[in-house]
Amino acid sequence: MTDFSVITACGECCAGCKKKDAGLCPGCIEADGIVPEWAESGRCKIHACAKEHGVQFCGLCADFPCTKLPQMIFWNPNITEHLSRLRAEYKN
Repeated sequence: MTDFSVITACGECCAGCKKKDAGLCPGCIEADGIVPEWAESGRCKIHACAKEHGVQFCGLCADFPCTKLPQMIFWNPNITEHLSRLRAEYKN
């Protein structure tokens, strides 16, 4: 069973992250989306979008899946499927 308290806006989990464990990143949830990875642009755009829509992660958004998703979460080519699985588990 997934611990949804550690699921980020993009559907990732910071628990066990090497950067977070080493103190190089505070974690998206803890830092309200303002992390070193996004230092040049301020807050993570995915985190900001989820917050704007009042959801913890994209899969819970009323607009899911939106057209912005593949561009915003480009590192995961299966993001829609991943977030759909999280959404289904969350609702159960």
